[in-house]
Order: sequence, then C-alpha cells, then structure tokens
Amino acid sequence: MTAPTRPAPDPRGTAVAGAADGDGGLRFGYGTNGFANHRLTDALAVVADLGYQGVALTLDHDHLDPFAPALARRVAAVARRLAALDLAVVVETGARYLLDPWHKHAPTLLHDDPARRVEFLRRAVRIGADLGAEAVSLWSGVRPDAVAPETAWDRLVAGCATVVDAAEAAGTTLGFEPEPGMLVEDIAGWRRLRGALGDPARFGITLDIGHCRCLEPRPVPECVREVGPYLVNVQIDDMRRGVHEHLEFGAGEIDFPPVLRALGDAGYRGLVAVELPRHSHAAPAVAARSLNFLRAAAKEAARPGPGATAEEAARRQR
Repeated sequence: MTAPTRPAPDPRGTAVAGAADGDGGLRFGYGTNGFANHRLTDALAVVADLGYQGVALTLDHDHLDPFAPALARRVAAVARRLAALDLAVVVETGARYLLDPWHKHAPTLLHDDPARRVEFLRRAVRIGADLGAEAVSLWSGVRPDAVAPETAWDRLVAGCATVVDAAEAAGTTLGFEPEPGMLVEDIAGWRRLRGALGDPARFGITLDIGHCRCLEPRPVPECVREVGPYLVNVQIDDMRRGVHEHLEFGAGEIDFPPVLRALGDAGYRGLVAVELPRHSHAAPAVAARSLNFLRAAAKEAARPGPGATAEEAARRQR
C-alpha cells in the first residue's frame, strides 16, 4: 500500500516565551473552531503572531462558509491571507450547525438523505485544493437510531467513495478522523473503512491525540506508531480516559513528550494543530498557553533518553 506523501517541514521563528529553536521537525497549528468569536482574518493574524506555523480551518458560517455567495473570490482572499502570514493549512469539516440549524452535524453520510453532506465535502475538497491544504479532514457521524448498523456502514462506504473520487480528481489528500461515539470511532474502524474502499492512497488518517487516550486500548505513543505511515493530519489536546472532552494541556492525563517523540520518530511532518473547540471565549490566551506548552514538550521530547544510541541522540537534536 502506498502511504500518503508528507509535506516538507517549514520551520519559522517565534516570540513565544520559552520557545525552542526547533520542535524536532514538528509544526504546530491551531484550529479556527477555537476562535469562533473572531473574524477569520483576525483569527489567522493572532495565530501567526503567536508563532504557530499553520491553521486547521473549520469551514463554518463565519469562517469561509462554503455555501455563501462569491465562494471563489472569498477562497482566493483567504489563500492570499494565509500566504501573507506564512501559514500552512488543513481543512476541517466538523462545523456543528452549518448544514442544519436544528440538528448538530446533520445530515451525515449515514442519514437517509446525505446529499447536503456529500456536497459539503465535495466543496471542502475543492476549497482545500485551492488553498493548497495539506489535508481535508472528515468523519463518519453518529449512527441515527432508525438506521441499522449494516445500512449505516454501507452508506458510509458509498459516501466516502464519492469523496475519494473528488479528492483524486482535485489532487487533495483526505484525512479520515475516528471520533468517539461515531460509527467509526477508533483506529480499527478506520482500517476497516480504508480496506472497504480499496486502500486508496489519498485516504489517510486524521489522528486526534486526545481521542487515543479517551478510548484506544494501547498507550497514545503506540497509537501514533501504528498509523504513522498513514498520518496526514494530527489534532492535539489533552483528555481523560473514557471522557470525550477536549481539555487544555495539563488538565488531562496525557504525557505529551513521548507522544511528540513518537510523531517525530514516525517521520510525520504535517501540522499538529491544537483542537480546543470550546475555548473560544479566551482564544488568544489559550492559544498562547498551548504553544508554550507544546514548545516545552517538544524540547523534552528531543532530549535523548537513557540508553539512546549516538545516532538517535543526533537525530532528536536536529
């Protein structure tokens, strides 16, 4: 199987307190769903000024609505803004009420009429191509009670096949995210889905580090190593076992230096974007704290442990 091509690292400096000269090759970003009270242009500026190297852009009402008029013009303006700020981008599709003002995330690919979701994902793929996004992320959704599991699975495979076709035509890479409580909630489910689709090269995985702690049976670094060849997008946040709640770093149970070390050892060079969708009320302060934390964790991860070979020590210091 051919693993997705990884973007090259694009290091840049930062004025954030405690920042290191390098992050072990990792590039940190921040999700715009954590800046829901900001204009998109302002959110991008804050993220860049703090020293982040990229942004996870959730398409939503106030952040590049894919169904509003003059889409091509607005996408071009965002592309110029990203270039001016030297920000890389991934496109996220987890807006809560973009498609239905009454029902969160509806319709998904599992509903009786998924047409609006399919159109949204097709538009997201085109937007991703026009922005030069490293990946476009999507998930399965929660199975409606009235839909049998077998029917839901068949609908998911069919819908994803359509999106894969669109991604292949646009030259865009997809990152499918296992999400707790959804039809595909873990790495095993992602592997099953990828196999059902015929193992397409452009169908990688979006790995949320917090989700691994929440429900995967193995330690988080082992999860990273398991899917390393297929990682195209990483979301990062703290979390507790069995509780799907995105927490600031240090408020959960994850030991982050081994996780960042595993990402580096896996050769991952895509964005590692902070995913704190319920922290928009204090977005600039939370984003600043988050980057300081990640920089410190990356420095710790780069230190060779006991028994490390000279080659390993040199690689981690690069």
